Amino acid sequence: MIALNHEKVISALTSLGDFFRQPDAGWQELSVRVQNRNPWFTPEQVNRATAGLAAMLRGPDIRTWVEGIRITDKPRQVGMILAGNIPMVGLHDLLCVLATGHHAQVKLSSSDDLLLPYVVNQLISAEPAFAGRVQYVERLQGFDAVIATGSNNSSRYFDYYFGKVPNIIRKNRNSVALLTGHESDAELAALGDDIFAYFGLGCRSVSKLLVPEGYDFGAFFRAIEIHQPIINHFKYNNNYDYNKSIYLVNLVPHLDNGFLLVKEDEALASPLAVLYYSHYQQADDAVSQLQQAQENIQCIVTAEQQGALPVIPFGRSQQPRLWDYADNIDTTAFLAGL
Repeated sequence: MIALNHEKVISALTSLGDFFRQPDAGWQELSVRVQNRNPWFTPEQVNRATAGLAAMLRGPDIRTWVEGIRITDKPRQVGMILAGNIPMVGLHDLLCVLATGHHAQVKLSSSDDLLLPYVVNQLISAEPAFAGRVQYVERLQGFDAVIATGSNNSSRYFDYYFGKVPNIIRKNRNSVALLTGHESDAELAALGDDIFAYFGLGCRSVSKLLVPEGYDFGAFFRAIEIHQPIINHFKYNNNYDYNKSIYLVNLVPHLDNGFLLVKEDEALASPLAVLYYSHYQQADDAVSQLQQAQENIQCIVTAEQQGALPVIPFGRSQQPRLWDYADNIDTTAFLAGL
């Protein structure tokens, strides 16, 4: 097997970024066809994911990231169970495995089993040293470590089956936006992207707002009106209608703009087509709430830095950089320790 080094990895990832910026005809055809397998993967959402990966895989960022990685000369078999909630959601973990010199044994999600193999083929074409390092399986076996992504329920099974080997087991996480009431229309419109990108199915999708006492949702609703066409997607519409019916029948207080239901609730994870919110009295109270819930939060979206909390500007929750690891676990450091 061809040996890897930093320059080969940098070159391969640079080529992959170029591919995402100028996809070939095969990718264009595939981005339309996958919708037949998974209705949530509309061409618009696949294109959104493609653009996000193009932005992530840029020269300076690639070099900074790769040069900080230790490439092993003793490859391990890393079992990977990938999620399928948004297009190519498992690609970053796979790139971490390959960039550190390990081999990946991949259990694809049935919801996303076409896009990632196509991307891997592009990567191998750019750098033959990756050939033979990715195997697609129905059942993991003979692995030295595991990276598994699923729900809070499935994580218990993952703990049982994989707890005896080094592992990263990802559970449900959600993202939160902290509002002050002084946001501009542009900031609130950008927040709409954080809420509605990928129909709100991603762990980086905002599902909860923290708002000051007496917050007026009028400006928020006006700013996100540009996202109204989301209601035309039949599966999103079904979720909206279902949750609206439940709230109406049970006389649950809520706000409704015709494509999003907004309900006061202390929980972080809201149903699809629903956005939860809760109030705070002082900014310090909001920061304290977020600190206490950090283990269940993927991103905190807000306009200004809030103490030591890691925050992201409005509109950027779905635009991670190479070193923005899921669950704040440095995947490459974990892999370097195998």
